[in-house]
Amino acid sequence: MKSRHLLLDTHAFLWWLDDNPRLGQRTRSLIANAENVVYISAASMLEIAIKKRIGKLNAPDQLTSCLEDEGFSPLSITPYHAELSGLLPMIHKDPFDRLLVAQAQAEGLELISIDAVFPRYQVRLVNAGE
Repeated sequence: MKSRHLLLDTHAFLWWLDDNPRLGQRTRSLIANAENVVYISAASMLEIAIKKRIGKLNAPDQLTSCLEDEGFSPLSITPYHAELSGLLPMIHKDPFDRLLVAQAQAEGLELISIDAVFPRYQVRLVNAGE
C-alpha cells in the first residue's frame, strides 16, 4: 500500500495529543499508520503558542517534544508557502488556515481538518471527524 502524506490542521493535532473523541476512527488509523508521513506545520505551532499565551487555548507545554514523541514531521514555512497563502482567494480570513491550505497545495499533502471552508479551496482533504 502506498504511503500517504498528511498535514494535520491545528485542531486535529491537539485532538490527537488529547485523545479527543472528536477525532474519528478512520482519521486515527491514518495518523497511526507508520507507513504514512504526518506533518505538523510551523503555522500550527505558532497558532497554538499565541492562543495559549493570550488564554484562548489550553494546550500541552513542550509542543516540539510532543511532535517528536509522536513521530510527526515538522513542516517549515517557506517564502513560497507565504506567497501562495497571500494569493489564495479570500474565502478564509484566518491567516493560519490559509497558510495550511497553501502548504498542503504546494507540498501535495492531504489536509486533515473539519474546517467547513476548506472544501472551497483546491486542496485534498480528510475529514478529521471520520
